[in-house]
Amino acid sequence: MQRVSIPPFSGDLIEVRPGDLLMIIDDEGGQVVDFFAESAVDPEEILSSGVTIDCNESLRLNVGHTLYSDRYRPMFDLVEDTVGEHDLLHPCCRPEMYDFFYNNGEGHPSCLDNLNKALGRERGTITPVNLFMHTVVHPDLTISVEEPLSKAGDHVTLRARMHMRVALAACSVTESKCNSGRSTSITVIHTPNDDAAASSDAVSE
Repeated sequence: MQRVSIPPFSGDLIEVRPGDLLMIIDDEGGQVVDFFAESAVDPEEILSSGVTIDCNESLRLNVGHTLYSDRYRPMFDLVEDTVGEHDLLHPCCRPEMYDFFYNNGEGHPSCLDNLNKALGRERGTITPVNLFMHTVVHPDLTISVEEPLSKAGDHVTLRARMHMRVALAACSVTESKCNSGRSTSITVIHTPNDDAAASSDAVSE
């Protein structure tokens, strides 16, 4: 088992294989996690929130749903969720976004930079799965970002369906309700498939 602590305003990388489990924990509560992945075999195949919406026929992620790549192949199954509120619509925060809304993009930490740095890429935009982000779609189809519903220790668990490089970032937005006005740490627990199987066998004996 691998335990990774990701400080505020930063990101990290974890390599997973089919059957591995990833538990993503909101350490203090109210913190969004930008979650993104690419195939370890072909980095041009990436996690797609749009295809995930299409295949699950839902704007909401539920336990039992699958996260898909841009080639309509399963990447993860959502097997546990203590929050039930995540965002599939918004792209990563980036300097241009901070300039557009807050006029402070220069030198501002951003999830786009942190995910690209973790993966060693220079993607111009990334639309991740924004775990714990609370986006409300109103009756008139306008949207608003509200404070996350996650409390300290809340988590999601995902089971990998392919060999992937997974990048995660503790979202850097402090200027809005997105992260309750601050950025805090997250923890990721990676349980390789062999360890998960051994744990399951021990319980069944």
